Amino acid sequence: MLTRQWRWGYDAYWCVEFGGDFRAKNKLFDNLITGDETCVHLNTSETKRDSMTWKHPSSPVTKKFKVQSSAAKRMVTVFWDAKGVILLGILLHGHCISAAQYCNTLDCVRDAIRRKSPGLLRRGLVLQHNNATPHSANLTQQWLQRYGWEILSHPAHSSDLAPSGFHLFGSLKRNLGGMAFETEGDLVGEFKNWFSDLDFDFFRVGIYSLLSR
Repeated sequence: MLTRQWRWGYDAYWCVEFGGDFRAKNKLFDNLITGDETCVHLNTSETKRDSMTWKHPSSPVTKKFKVQSSAAKRMVTVFWDAKGVILLGILLHGHCISAAQYCNTLDCVRDAIRRKSPGLLRRGLVLQHNNATPHSANLTQQWLQRYGWEILSHPAHSSDLAPSGFHLFGSLKRNLGGMAFETEGDLVGEFKNWFSDLDFDFFRVGIYSLLSR
């Protein structure tokens, strides 16, 4: 949880950034992309809320499955904006996200934007991500300065301030509930199907919800 001081500081930044001008807010959001990571199980169990059932006191105890090992987890990275997903990446088992790896990912994001929305790079891009070590490392800062990307950051482990945390990942994991995948490719295929079924408003609402955080 964020402290009140942190949240106030973040809200104050937004007030200064927008200056009460809704057109300025729209301009920022039109130029904003957000990126974050989350862990996903290849064999995804239901969430605790989804698995809750009403029972009579005399009913037999429901058996619970054991928590899966870390070998069944994959780190998923998603970059997206108000129009949809820009890049989806899955880190292979045994690897970790370093500054070099993150810069490689940003290279891929930039290439994807150049193909899909080149005007965004010309207008001036704003990247929203947290201040985790790979994101704040000198190597990453040099990359961002080289391409002139502005940063709208927030504290690490503060998912309530990131569109991926409060909007995207929860919906994604609920969709995966109860599914099992043999390979990363199968998991990516399901991601693509799910993202393609989402309408434009889903992404727009997620980005513009930053106004109320």
